[in-house]
Amino acid sequence: MRALADLIDRVNVATGKGLAWFALIVVLIQFVVVLMRYIFGVGSIWAQELIVYVHAFLFMQASAFTLSRDGHVRVDIFYREVHPRTKAKVNIFGSIVLLIPVCVLLVFVSWDYVYNSWAILEGSAETSGIQARFLLKSAIIVFAIQMALQGFVMFVRSWCALQGDEVELQRLQQMGEN
Repeated sequence: MRALADLIDRVNVATGKGLAWFALIVVLIQFVVVLMRYIFGVGSIWAQELIVYVHAFLFMQASAFTLSRDGHVRVDIFYREVHPRTKAKVNIFGSIVLLIPVCVLLVFVSWDYVYNSWAILEGSAETSGIQARFLLKSAIIVFAIQMALQGFVMFVRSWCALQGDEVELQRLQQMGEN
């Protein structure tokens, strides 16, 4: 299970690092849109929609990477100060009872929504917009799967920490210190 967890983590980290460039792309596209609109008087619905698409893919697909790096916002009044074994128990509870079930529910609830979009190859409501809205909607399911898999990684690593794995205990000790 540890090898599978490490593989999932590597995939999510690679995805997150690759998608980090999307932040720069959003800024550059926005700069071009503003330049075109206010300097040259030309608008582009396609470019404006592209900003939304890239931004959505950045945040939805890089969320598992952020979770792997403990970068999500949490109210950790107690978590930061507790023993690593207590953190491991909290992580196991959170991943098994909260994160993974919510991700499964999200896939279940959004499946027909995404499927119907693919069935008609749904595009933009604007004729000059991006005619691939079905790809954007697919990010919902990919997001839920990636987050559930990262929840599995959290579970495995926390379980290893509870079994006395010093590397995982040290990692938990450092969580919240950054």
